[in-house]
Amino acid sequence: MRSSESKTHSFIVKVWLEETAEEAGRVRWRGHITHVPDGVRRYLKSVHEIPAFITPYLDAAGVKIKVLAGPRQWLNRCRQYLERTRGNSC
Repeated sequence: MRSSESKTHSFIVKVWLEETAEEAGRVRWRGHITHVPDGVRRYLKSVHEIPAFITPYLDAAGVKIKVLAGPRQWLNRCRQYLERTRGNSC
């Protein structure tokens, strides 16, 4: 493996709408995030859980946590868009 590949982290994020029995007629966003190099996956109840999953990988690579401000802002914009278009919370 090349040096640059060992410092590369790829993540796959998948989200979907889920209707729960106790909230008939209402849906919530659910999903999962997978770290591609090692296959570790976490199921999500909210898009707000994504930075918590990514942070340990960045910490191990020596990345400053404030770098997450960009992805966090993107996730917030995404969440707001989904809430507007579907009328549901993430």
